[in-house]
Amino acid sequence: MLEKFIESYKPLIAIPVVITLIALTILAVNGFNEGIDLKGGSIAVISLESPVTSQELEATIEKGLKTNEVTVYSVTDKEATVELSASTDVVVLEKTLEGTGTILSFKSVGPVLSNAALNQIYWAMGFAFLFMSITVFIIFRNFVPSMAVILAALSDIIIAMGGMSLFGIPLSLASVGALLMLIGYSVDTDILLTTRLLKRREGTITERAIDAMKTGMTMSIAAIAAMTVLYVVTVFVMPQAETLSNIAAVLIIGLVADILATWLMNLGILRWYLEVRG
Repeated sequence: MLEKFIESYKPLIAIPVVITLIALTILAVNGFNEGIDLKGGSIAVISLESPVTSQELEATIEKGLKTNEVTVYSVTDKEATVELSASTDVVVLEKTLEGTGTILSFKSVGPVLSNAALNQIYWAMGFAFLFMSITVFIIFRNFVPSMAVILAALSDIIIAMGGMSLFGIPLSLASVGALLMLIGYSVDTDILLTTRLLKRREGTITERAIDAMKTGMTMSIAAIAAMTVLYVVTVFVMPQAETLSNIAAVLIIGLVADILATWLMNLGILRWYLEVRG
């Protein structure tokens, strides 16, 4: 069964390509929901004196601050997380919340810091891909296998970003860290596959591919299981740990995308290359 799957590889290359194009379309249409770190603003975590709905809390804060730039992200019986404008006066907010709750933490990011953070993200992603590409070319010294690894990593990141846009996961310094981790995960499985197919000589191409797939899939499934546990815990047990749940969600999407990019696209390109080369 697995042998037939691997040997009928050419149509399978199209699957991750199509998903990548869909992800690019989603990004072009929806864009990103930028986090406070990148778009500027304030985040307040409020300890509630009594249970309130998000609508009631939002109306109370808007009335006290005389603004409509208030978004309540999460509300439990004891805590609420609220997004406000960067110019919010914490003293006025504290007076507004009298009888409703008290401020546990308050973070404000102005436009200068948010622009600097966005520039850092561009540089970080650019340098990560640049040095990853150089490393891959040094290892294999062959254009086609090296480009297959780079394309698989690029597809992985694009699909993960498309998933972020689709599910409303904010682009922040934390989620960008998850994207950088995905580059490492993707290159890890791709180099494993490429090394097994190109460097080893025992067995057929299909047998070497199956051997690499067993190891690579074990790694990916273990990582997905770990991130799923983290996501479930942070969503249902620790809802205040929103940053961790966002990181876990990005990694889950990216790791699933990596399975498609590595074992459909990269494997297909390498088989095609090896057959043409004879």
